[in-house]
Amino acid sequence: MSDKSYYYAWGHTAQGLKSFTESNLVNIENIFVLNNQSATIKTEVIRKLINQYEDTCDIEIIKSLDGNEFLDGVIIREKSIAVIAHPIPEVENGRVIDLEHETLDIEELLAKKNEYSTTAYKAFDNGLKIHDDLEEIYIDEMDFAKADQVASKYINKLITSSSTNEGEGYTYRRLFGTNTKDGVVNVVPELMESVSKAYFIKGRAGTGKSTFMKKIAQACTDQGYDVELYHCSFDSNSIDMVLVREMDFCIFDSTDPHEFFPERAGDEIIDLYEELVTPGTDEKYATEIEKLNKAYKSYMKQGIEHLKEAGIYQSQVEEKFKDVDESDINKIAEHILNQII
Repeated sequence: MSDKSYYYAWGHTAQGLKSFTESNLVNIENIFVLNNQSATIKTEVIRKLINQYEDTCDIEIIKSLDGNEFLDGVIIREKSIAVIAHPIPEVENGRVIDLEHETLDIEELLAKKNEYSTTAYKAFDNGLKIHDDLEEIYIDEMDFAKADQVASKYINKLITSSSTNEGEGYTYRRLFGTNTKDGVVNVVPELMESVSKAYFIKGRAGTGKSTFMKKIAQACTDQGYDVELYHCSFDSNSIDMVLVREMDFCIFDSTDPHEFFPERAGDEIIDLYEELVTPGTDEKYATEIEKLNKAYKSYMKQGIEHLKEAGIYQSQVEEKFKDVDESDINKIAEHILNQII
């Protein structure tokens, strides 16, 4: 039976618009980049490709940072094909498919969209600076020697043998969610369903969740296992999930704004605050923590509001393309299929 997997390859982050597309296109021979300002048109082409292969091939569906109604791409590894909705200058062999039909007066709308997106990034960056101050509270109360011991314990627990693959494993870099006009979104439930064992990491800012997962990921690739490394959509330098399909497990940051709890037998919580931080730290710094959390969340809320404004201008762009003929979209999809075949 064919499987679908979902993830994000682009994200609205404190570091700006980030792309993790390149690592997911390794060994893909046919890469098509859709050139059009309409997310609706590009999504329709992508969906037609999905419909063509969903019954016979495993499909990777790239969710859109422009909203839940759109898609940013599809990858069908069995056919060595990828159709991507955004420019990817780091990939040299991508073939641009021009979907433009006529010159439309949308430059001002796109400029306003970019203006609000940039303002959102500034708000996220301000929030990150405050989050760094929050992390310092817990870092000062951390037992780093014990953190190394806990990491070693789980590495030994998870990795009991080497992969049958030769050499070092490969790392696919992705996001399991991002900040959008629809709010903070993620596909964590879908990813958990793809493996039989999930580890829910609990903790606070600065309690080593990302470092812990980076060590797990490195140990897995050292033993030849391919790893899906999901970056944080707030701070793209941090890690929110490690998923290893060959070993049938994932381990992820299960704290706000993507907090989950085990519902399946065998799933497990790892609480790094309880394991590594001086008891009573929350209580000792309660006033300062509350103040920092309030300020950080305020900036995050501002950022989302700016993305909602950017989304309004994207909707106005979509209106400009509403009269595009369905047959033209079918021709583009057929053109791509013919090149593959």
